[in-house]
Amino acid sequence: MYATHQDGLTSAQTPISLTDLGRVRVLRALAESGQLTRSELVNRTGLARATVGSVIYDLIGGGLVRETLAAEPVGSRTGRPPQFLSLEPASAYALGLDIGHDRVRAVLTDVVGTVQWDRAEPLPVDGDPDGALNLAERLIAAALRDTGASREKILGLGAGFACPVDKNGRHLHAEGIMQGWVGMQPVDALAARTGLPVQIINDANAGVLAERRYGAARGCDNVLYLRLSSGIGAGAICDGRRLLGHGGIAGELGHIIIDRGGMLCRCGNRGCLETLASPPAIADLLTRSWRRPVAADELPALLTAGDRGAIRAVEDAGEAVGRALATAVMMLNPQMIVVGGELAAAGETLFTPMRRAITRNTTVSHTESLRIVTSALGDSAGVRGAAALVLEHMPEATVERLR
Repeated sequence: MYATHQDGLTSAQTPISLTDLGRVRVLRALAESGQLTRSELVNRTGLARATVGSVIYDLIGGGLVRETLAAEPVGSRTGRPPQFLSLEPASAYALGLDIGHDRVRAVLTDVVGTVQWDRAEPLPVDGDPDGALNLAERLIAAALRDTGASREKILGLGAGFACPVDKNGRHLHAEGIMQGWVGMQPVDALAARTGLPVQIINDANAGVLAERRYGAARGCDNVLYLRLSSGIGAGAICDGRRLLGHGGIAGELGHIIIDRGGMLCRCGNRGCLETLASPPAIADLLTRSWRRPVAADELPALLTAGDRGAIRAVEDAGEAVGRALATAVMMLNPQMIVVGGELAAAGETLFTPMRRAITRNTTVSHTESLRIVTSALGDSAGVRGAAALVLEHMPEATVERLR
């Protein structure tokens, strides 16, 4: 038998014994559910009760799983309270990077995804890949030093980028977005600097991964995450699996054309959603209208102050976002849309016209049970999703270490 990876493919180079297969199933069930009884593990994994007992014995002995007694409420039935099994949080760690346009952020999480260390430093990233990679290296070293986490317990490093990433997780589509990164090999560069296994992911795909694992979309198998930032992108999970497309660049919602006679976009087209609804685009519109400089980070204060021009600009952006989302809703039929990025802080000024445009441009059957919510993780969704990318493969990586 061979190890089955998260993408459903099997690797002929990774033979796996029945014992290891049992360990993988138990670890994955605990990672997905948090805590389970032995009986629940038997039902979830399809393994025999004796096999589950043997695997649990080994995993507890290896310091990977803990067993706790449930607290019985007063007046409950007599007898021994049930025993719950869960992952030992400090048994392993994952590192995550969010390499955006203007900063690098790093986190270290334990094996259940709880953040143990988090730091961001500003940097003009797009034109300075070497500077960004050097900063990432320094942040990772600081995370290990400050937490005392053993390097041997680090499962790997996930890095999210503010540009599309190919399906093989090796190359960036950085043209016109992060121009200095064109031709860069970030996986190899980060691995050389850190000595860790490295995976890379687009920031919106990282966002949907984090929101489903830790945030607003927990337990949701069909979810669309929209990142409204200096760039606009979407990540989708369909029937529990990330939707990447043929080349890995599905979800570029920011380059759906909304106004064919609109502003020229960095992608070369005119009137893309990004030219209408990103915070810099809204700030640029106000700058031209008011004939004075307006920065994107001024928008929250302008909205709080009730500035009619800023409110109208954000409402128009919400309507444009809703029209673009309507297309995605008709195509993907999500049960939830999670909206993140800086513009999500605009609240109902953004959400009301957005919902109205989605309803107007879709059918009732597509929207009658659709929920549209604000990100629960805020600006940490991308970096936590990058670390979660590593944790997706925790069961296989842990079993490999046990060998």
